[in-house]
Amino acid sequence: MINLERLHNILGGRKAFLSTIAISAAVANIIASILIGHRFDNQNPKFLRLVELIKDIIRLLGSPSVLIYNAFPTLIRWLPGNHKTIKRYSVELQTFVKEMFTKHKTELDINDPRNLIDSFLIKQLEKEIEKVIGSSWPQSEHRKLVPYTNAVIHETQRFADIIPLNVPHATTRDVTFKGYVLPKGTPVIPMLSPILNDKDRFQRPDEFYPQHFLDSEGNFIRNENFLPFSTGRRSCVGENLAKMEIFLFFTRLLQNLTLRAPPGTNFDLPSGIGFTSIPPYHKMCAMPRTQI
Repeated sequence: MINLERLHNILGGRKAFLSTIAISAAVANIIASILIGHRFDNQNPKFLRLVELIKDIIRLLGSPSVLIYNAFPTLIRWLPGNHKTIKRYSVELQTFVKEMFTKHKTELDINDPRNLIDSFLIKQLEKEIEKVIGSSWPQSEHRKLVPYTNAVIHETQRFADIIPLNVPHATTRDVTFKGYVLPKGTPVIPMLSPILNDKDRFQRPDEFYPQHFLDSEGNFIRNENFLPFSTGRRSCVGENLAKMEIFLFFTRLLQNLTLRAPPGTNFDLPSGIGFTSIPPYHKMCAMPRTQI
């Protein structure tokens, strides 16, 4: 399910590969499989273009011209800038997705709700999506049984600080906050990064420290300051699905492979500037555990 066969074919770890691209394509394929019950070939030009569009849109969302546009949309709307590039990319992305969904809808079997899209199309909302693929594969139920793995995943999200800023909100009524009056309709952009890196909330915010999510006995503990998906009514609607996917992807990957940096390579932590904290491209070696 996670294209492990492709990684296994990289000469037993002797050949480095662009891990960001490979993993991004694999994750995109998982989402496509859940939504429409279809997987793309990783070398499919349209699929690769889809992955590239999403990456570029996210990167451009953090550019100075887009930040200025978000603050003064009426004034900047007609000027050239990355906000126009995002709009053009978004139209291309929406066209691709609409074509994909339209094709899927024509093939819908009302007696065979294969996936999430089918469930919405036949007006049946499923409370929870579980994918059982056999005892040899990790399942979402295993998450509570592996507290350290769960803590490592949570700490990775906190330390990586993927989304420093939340999506823009607006006040629905006049609000007074710490002595400041915010009229109805005032744009508000929540800052997530200061919370995830606050010394008062996390013991060692500048270090990768899984113990942030473990008690003294090694049990996993929830931290109310862990907000990588934001919070409140406008938090990420796909949070539960994302958590399940990350856990299954991560554990299955490490079940089969040991990931190492190529000899003589040191990874640099600084990330690119954008709407998200984009990690720099780096090569990685994937070694089947049977060969270790």
